[in-house]
Parts: sequence; C-alpha cells; structure tokens
Amino acid sequence: MQSNMPGSLLRIRTIIDKEWAEVFKNRFVLFTVGLMPLVFTILPLFILYFTRSAPGDMGDSTDIPSTFYAVCGDISAGECMQVFMINQFMLMFMMMPLAIPIAIAAYSVVGEKSTHSLEPLLATPITTVELLAGKSLAAFIPAILATWAGFLIFVLAAPLVGASPAALQYVTGPIWLLAILVAGPLMAVMAVNAALIVSSRVNDPRAAEQISMVVIVPLLALVFGQLAGVIVLNVSFMLISSVVLALVDIALIYAGARLFQRETILTRWK
Repeated sequence: MQSNMPGSLLRIRTIIDKEWAEVFKNRFVLFTVGLMPLVFTILPLFILYFTRSAPGDMGDSTDIPSTFYAVCGDISAGECMQVFMINQFMLMFMMMPLAIPIAIAAYSVVGEKSTHSLEPLLATPITTVELLAGKSLAAFIPAILATWAGFLIFVLAAPLVGASPAALQYVTGPIWLLAILVAGPLMAVMAVNAALIVSSRVNDPRAAEQISMVVIVPLLALVFGQLAGVIVLNVSFMLISSVVLALVDIALIYAGARLFQRETILTRWK
C-alpha cells in the first residue's frame, strides 16, 4: 500500500497541473478567480471608508434588525452598525469558495469532452478516485487561496479605512474565523463535487456552470434571512452549519464517485 502512494500522488499532481493549464485559458474562469476576490475585498473596504465619519448617528438612522443587537452587546450604536455591515461582508467572502470552484470544476469534465482530451485521459491506468481527487483539488486550491488572501487583505486594510476597534475585534473573532477557515473550505468541497457531478452528466460547459450555480441559492437565502433579522450568524449557527456541510460533503463525494462511470461517459457523449 505504501509503495503505491508516491505513484498515486504523482498522478493526482499531474491531473492538477493539467487542469490548471487548461481551465485557466478560459476567460470566464480567469475573471471569476481573479476579479471576484478583488471586488469582494475592495467593496467592503470602500463601504467602511465612506461610513467611518458618522460613528455616533448611524445606529439611530439605519434600520438594524432587533435580533442583531444581541451580537453587539454594550458597544455604541455606530459601532454596532459597523459590526452589522461587516456581518454582511462575511457572506460575500463565503460566496468566493462557492463560485470560484464551480467555475473551474464545472468546466473540468465536460470541457475536456468538448476538446476531445477526455478520451485519452480515461484510457490511462489512473483510477477514478485519483482522477476525481486531482480535479477536485485543482478547483478547491485556487478557491481557498483566493478567499484566504482576500480575507487577510481585508483584515489588514480595515483599520486603515476607519473600522472601529469593535468591528476589528469582531472580524477576527470566532464567528468570522469559523466562516473563513472551516465553513468556507467545506462549502468549496460541496461546490466542487456538485459541479463535477453535473459536469459528468451534461454535454455543454455553459449548461454545467449554470446548473452548478444552484448550490449558491442556500447562501443567498442566508443573506436575505440575515437582512430580514430572521437569521443571526453566531458561533452556534456556524458550528451547526459546519457539521451539516461536512455531512453533505461526504454524501456528494460518495455520490460523485458512484455516478462517474468512466466506461459509459464516452459512449453516452458520442
């Protein structure tokens, strides 16, 4: 078993290198991986900058859901408003590990079919597990690195644009860290495997991307639920969500391995 590990890892690394060489030629993928983290990082900083000058009055003039005041505790109304806004920004950062891997993974299988590069790949001795692992990691790694890089830039730049001490403490607190370091990667795994399943069952790369984007719907529901005050993102919510995401990931990984039938994919797509 141990003697096979280096060869297996080498084949997975080869798949990753091959995926990156191919998918990053796609302009949509480059746009998603490059521009989305940039926009989702700079936009919150701009909002913080333009709201920094009225720390005392914002809480009185802005409608903050009453359920959110439990998160604010004893801080001022203005600081509470900044914390509330930063809570919305967190959902933007959670959008990145969903959208970025979908753009890569959705193109992964069906894109190779359209360029006639899937046939020789499936004819090699590489196992289905190695193939899916390589394709999954090729989508997962850029998404997580882009998300973490954007988060680091946001944390470093937030005090420079007027974020209050309470807001800075919140963005480096357990809720954000659970979202970025735990829930984010779990969401990326979910997005990757859902996109691979879709990509292996359809014939058009654009259709694969559009169908795979369905996984973003629960996050959008979370956004609107928080704005309406129905949902409050706290530590308990993030922990429960992480457990649910882990179970969903396990189910999707199992389903993906079962549904990816390499012997029939080529004949079905003829």
